[in-house]
This record gives sequence, structure tokens and C-alpha cells, in this order.
Amino acid sequence: MRHPTIALPTIALVTLSGCMVGPKYATPPVPISPTFKEPGPSTFKEMDGWKTAQPDDQALRGKWWEIFGDPQLDALEDQIDLHNQMLKQAEANFREARAAIRVSRSSQAPTITTGPSVGAERLSANQPYFNRVLANSGSGNLSLPFDLNYEVDLWGRVRRTVTASVEQAQASAADMETARLSLHAELAFDYFDLRSADTQEKLLEATAKAYQEALQLTQDRYDGGAAPLSDVTQARTQWQGAQVAMTDIRVQRAEYEHAIAVLTGKPPAAVTLASVSFAEHPPNLPGIPGALPSQLLERRPDIAAAERRMAAANEQIGIAQAAFYPTLSLSAVAGLVGTSPLNWLTWPSRMWAVGPALSQTLYDHRLRRANSDIALAGYEATVAAYRQSALTAFQQVEDNLAALRELETEAQQQHAETESAEQSLSLFNTRYEGGVDTYLQVITWQTAALQNERNDIDILRRRLEAEVLLIKALGGGWDTTKLPQVAGLR
Repeated sequence: MRHPTIALPTIALVTLSGCMVGPKYATPPVPISPTFKEPGPSTFKEMDGWKTAQPDDQALRGKWWEIFGDPQLDALEDQIDLHNQMLKQAEANFREARAAIRVSRSSQAPTITTGPSVGAERLSANQPYFNRVLANSGSGNLSLPFDLNYEVDLWGRVRRTVTASVEQAQASAADMETARLSLHAELAFDYFDLRSADTQEKLLEATAKAYQEALQLTQDRYDGGAAPLSDVTQARTQWQGAQVAMTDIRVQRAEYEHAIAVLTGKPPAAVTLASVSFAEHPPNLPGIPGALPSQLLERRPDIAAAERRMAAANEQIGIAQAAFYPTLSLSAVAGLVGTSPLNWLTWPSRMWAVGPALSQTLYDHRLRRANSDIALAGYEATVAAYRQSALTAFQQVEDNLAALRELETEAQQQHAETESAEQSLSLFNTRYEGGVDTYLQVITWQTAALQNERNDIDILRRRLEAEVLLIKALGGGWDTTKLPQVAGLR
């Protein structure tokens, strides 16, 4: 080796680049109970992980909405990944984070630049303090230099920066999955609200028709002198009230349809959904399988995102601590310098210079200490955010397990109440036609029967929404194994 005095120290210093300062990352614990408190509805069984109660049932997977068995919902949900603009924004953010990894990795290799120049210079014989003997008619200067600069990663600053970028990209990928899960859940919400509005509208149409027939009956009785005019006005008010309610439902239905259009990436004018009531196509209440609280930490993309940001914040502590140590840089320049195009690109015109440079901040008025404290506080904030995300997830699962259990009971109670109200209405209609009771009793039980029938529909809607919320709370079939690995982020 021709220059051992330069090469040997360089090799030794590069070997030292295996050192790293700062804390080693470990996922902090989260307060977890062995099981969820709420047992859920009676349709739930004791299940292992994502396995459902019956072998023929489909476990939750990526397309979790298919368990509801609604082809129209399936077709709409498939449009989310293709056309939803908010999801495209999240995907672009992920690509940006992935590109940031390459920016960080660039510091692991030398930077080589070049700056060719061609110029001529003549020194003035009349300049101050100049020996006139040295005056000439000018000289040319042609240069083709190549500069190399490289920071030796003695304390792990560059490696930690790369690791933090990878972890931020994984967090961005989890954010994208959180957005995807939320958008699919929102579409399912709006779709079931639309189906509920269709059912309510058909109920009100049938009710308005029945009220119109009752109005005709009271009119005939009034014309025959068997009923007072007040019966006619009461019957007319009841019929008109049903029409008003039906118009209000149509307004709501239009809003749900418009929301679905936007979620699928289309203008509202481009989407028209056929009216389908729950009676025409009964919805499937699948009975979503549960999970242990510890499993939930692996299945929620928002928790995964919080955990990855916590890991990235841990790397920032090491980066801040590395600033307390010296920085070693290797610099080199080589190239060709000539006085004319004839001798510029010849071997005697070669030139080079190489050497390390060590720099150390001696005084910064506690700037590095402040940056270290900022990094530590930032990490502690991400730990709290991670734990809060987990606690919120546990709460959401418990809430919806309880909601599904109580709504199952409420649905049975409401169904019984609806049957009683309809029976009472039938009896009082008969008594009114027989002249035994006033029309006020008919009005009272018409109102009660309609309200109970609408409650039946609303409880079914709430059960479907609770199913969707539970799926969302359980991560929708996603788990942390779907996070992009380091090899896939390069």
C-alpha cells in the first residue's frame, strides 16, 4: 500500500462506526385485562382468535363487509380502494414517507460532486504591492475536480436516522390502513342508514295509505251522521303527519346516497341506488368473533401506527445524544488541472488531496442538552399516546360488545311491544267502527303502533352499526404482519 499513514487510520475509524449511543428500543407495557368485561350477545360463542362459531362461517379477512351477505354493499365497498380520494391522499403520504427513507440512507454513502471550470486570468501590473517583473499577458486555467465527502457514523446518528425513517414509513402505512378501515366502516354505516331509510319510507307509505283509508271511513261516518267533524279533522291530521314524516325520511335518504357517492369517488349526480327495504332483503347479523385484549394490540392499525411513532421517537433520543460526541468526516478531492486544452486531460495534470476532519462543539449555551430534553419529552409523549390508543381500543370493543348484547334484548322487547300496539290498534278500530269508542283512541294507537314499528327498524339499524363498529374496533381483520418490512421499504 503506497499511503499506509492515511489508509490505516481511516480503516480504524470506519471500524469504530459500529458504536451507537442512546437507548435501545423496547415496546413499553400497556395495562391489559385478561379478557374483555362485556360478554357480548348470545349469538357470540367462545372462539379462538378469528375462528368463527361454525366451521362454515367466514372468518374476518380484508373484505370484512362480505360477512353481511349484501351484494350491493360489497359492490360499493370495492369502489373505496379504487376511487376514494382520502385513501389516495393517505397512499401518497405513505409513498412520501417511503421516499424519505432513501433520503436518510443517502448519508450512509459518500457524496461525490464535480465542478468543471474553464477560465483565464491576467494580473494587472499596476495593482498595489505587485512586482512588475511577474506581470504577464495572462494564463489559462482549466479544472476538472471531483470532491468526495463522507461522515463516518461513529455514534450511530446516521443509522438511527435511517431506522427512524423506516419506522415513520411503517407508521404511515398503518395510518393508511386506519384510513382504509375507517372509510370502509363509514360506507357500511351510510349504507345501512340508507337501507333503514328505505324501510322507514316503505312503512310510512303503507301507513299513509292506511291513514287515508281511515280518513275516508271517518268522512263516510260523518256524512252519515254517525261521527262528529272532529273525527274527520283528527284523521286528516294523522294522514298529513305521516306524509310529512315520509318527506323527512326522503331528505335523509338523499343525504345518505350522496355521502355514499362521495365515498366511492363519484359526484352525487352519478350515483343512484335502488330502494331496498330490510323486509325485501333481510340483513345478516353475523355475530362477530371477538379477541383477547392482548391480541387487539396486534390488530389495530392505529395502535400499530402509535407504536411505530414511539419507536421512531426513541431513535431521536439517540440522534440527540450523538450530538455530544465529535463528528468525523472524510474529504477527498482529485481531478485534472491544466493551463490549456492541450495539457488539461494529460497524466501530469492530475492532482489530489485527502484527509479526515474532526469537529467538536465546545460551547453552545446548552443547545444540545435542550435538544436531548426535547427528544426525551417527545418519546414520553408518544408512549402516552400509544397507551391511550390501546385503552381507547379496549373501550370501543367493550362498548360495542355491550351495545350488541343489550340491543339483542331490546330488539326482542321492542318486537313484543310492537305486536301489542298493533293488536290494540286493531281492537280500537273495531270498537270505533262499532260506535263503542271515540276516534281519539284510534288516533292514540295509530301513533303508538307507528312509533313502535319505526323503533323496530331503528333498533335493527343500530345493531348493524354496532356490528360495523365492533369490526372496526377489532381492526377489520388487519394485523401487524401486514406492515411493510424493511426490505419492502427500500
